[in-house]
Amino acid sequence: MKRNLQRIATALAAVALAFGASPGEQTARGEISGSEHDFSSQGWAQGEICLPCHTPHNANQAVTQAPLWNHEVTTASFTVYSSPTLQAQVAQPGASSKLCLSCHDGTVAIDSFGGTTGTTMISAGARVGTDLSNDHPVSFTYDASLATTDGQLINPAADGDTDPNTVGMAPPYVPLFAGRLECASCHDPHNGTNLAGLLRVSNAGSGLCLKCHDL
Repeated sequence: MKRNLQRIATALAAVALAFGASPGEQTARGEISGSEHDFSSQGWAQGEICLPCHTPHNANQAVTQAPLWNHEVTTASFTVYSSPTLQAQVAQPGASSKLCLSCHDGTVAIDSFGGTTGTTMISAGARVGTDLSNDHPVSFTYDASLATTDGQLINPAADGDTDPNTVGMAPPYVPLFAGRLECASCHDPHNGTNLAGLLRVSNAGSGLCLKCHDL
């Protein structure tokens, strides 16, 4: 048991990196215990915190956006956000966003993992569905070109740090994923901040919004 826990802890450290944490943040990004993503008290989770999403063995090798993936992946087609003022080209959810939606779109049961089809669907309050047209856009390239064209976005290549895959004029910065804004740019799936809604940064005074939006 101790050896298995050590393996899972190592896997979680790798997952923290995949979701945008720097090596120095690995411990902070692993605070899933007690968060909205802690399902260990559910009978179907077998007392495990990590297992509904990750496994040290027999992982889904087709999922490259997060290591050791264990959960069924959504195959839904989504209606994405559009607006005449939007300069970005929004694609179908990809990368970590699709993994988030594998519970939150309401088409896949939360307990569908490890090759087992579950029956426990996400609650209505946490479900975003497949119509994302009224949600913040995700899965679009966020770079210097977009910031310049838009005129009211922080340039990730000329902000408060030297990493073009993070955004913000001051820490804590929010991550991009291969240069794209995804669900996990605003939400930390491991809730390292302990903020409600799994937010990476408090939105008091629109603090999270202002990481990207230069008003």
